[in-house]
Amino acid sequence: MKFNKTTLSSGLRLVTIPMPDNPSVTVLVMVEAGSKYETKAESGMSHFLEHMVFKGTPKRPKASDISRELDSIGAQYNAFTAQEFTGYYAKADARHLDIILDVISDLYQNPLFDEKEMEKEKGVIVEEIKMYRDLPQKHVQDVLMELVYGDQPSGWNIAGTEENVRSFSRAALSDYRSRHYVAPATVVFVAGSFDEQAIAVKVRAAFNGLDDGSKAGKPSVSEAQDRPAIRIEAKETDQTHLVFGFRSFPIKDPRMPAMQVLSGVLGAGMSSRLFSKMRDELGICYYIRAANDPFTDHGLFTISAGVDNARVGEAIREILQECIRLKTELVPEAELRKVKDYLAGTTMLELETSEARAEFAGYQEILKGSIEMPDAVISKIKTVTAAEVTALAKDLFKEERLNLAMVGRAKTADIEGLLRLS
Repeated sequence: MKFNKTTLSSGLRLVTIPMPDNPSVTVLVMVEAGSKYETKAESGMSHFLEHMVFKGTPKRPKASDISRELDSIGAQYNAFTAQEFTGYYAKADARHLDIILDVISDLYQNPLFDEKEMEKEKGVIVEEIKMYRDLPQKHVQDVLMELVYGDQPSGWNIAGTEENVRSFSRAALSDYRSRHYVAPATVVFVAGSFDEQAIAVKVRAAFNGLDDGSKAGKPSVSEAQDRPAIRIEAKETDQTHLVFGFRSFPIKDPRMPAMQVLSGVLGAGMSSRLFSKMRDELGICYYIRAANDPFTDHGLFTISAGVDNARVGEAIREILQECIRLKTELVPEAELRKVKDYLAGTTMLELETSEARAEFAGYQEILKGSIEMPDAVISKIKTVTAAEVTALAKDLFKEERLNLAMVGRAKTADIEGLLRLS
């Protein structure tokens, strides 16, 4: 994988990722704007804006105009909102590059924000909020974020609240967009098969209406914890969904390769420690996973599972025991090598498509301001030692970093005494 990065005179960044033998092309536009850039009154606005750009532009006045044009060429298209970025993309046969570039640039720069459409979309998003609230394995993640970060943007639901969504006005939405959707905060990624000589000219022309003003910032995340924290949302479920959250480190922390290996030891594949222990040996759950989510100024390492209601205490003890084991025992060389090979293999497999490569580059460019190629990522993983994993585990798996969110029938009094890491 190779790429080229260019900053245009407006401040807009263009990242091209050529894949000459690939039949498709992806255009992805990402902006440094997400839920962490919102005030309490604006909570949910980044996500609402993401929905509204698909509801019409002067050139394509109706949502159906947009979908019909993209469907007519067999394109795949969507958008996503996260804490620190929002993205819009379309993927199609490479011969349709000009069409998808025109559509995505039009949506991004020229949304109508028709008030009738806004009122309809409010209902759609409220139902989306309700849908995820009814999915305990998803909702427990929101419970965790609120527990860990409290009443600040990192702790708020990305979709906002029903009350906020229903209150959004056209003026407020336009104001939010004008403060954040500017050229210096925008990156255009083109991945797949395209004319490398012509693409910069095409992108410059497509985004020539984008404001080149300065970008509004976001508040720093505040973190304060000195003991384990727990939050349980009571719900009559057939299994208890739980997620541990350990405060970790920002994305530029030099320990990221060791963090990837540590995460892999615990949760990468069906031979990982947690899968082997919790599913194969104990038969206590169907799913269990471990992942680290790094942001620009903080991070969160999570372990998630859905377990038998009658065996919640046992599940908590066994998961924490695996964390303790990483603190006290070096990972055997054969296991370390297996995990590194797994991470290397999955990294390359996940980058087979044009949209995957665009997202791989986009995530890094937005959060780090630079892009590291897969070979470099894998090379750093390969150099991680067992001693580095143990040192990281000792720093990460501390009681003052430990949080536990649950959705189900468990009671706090039955769980508090189990949150021990020694």
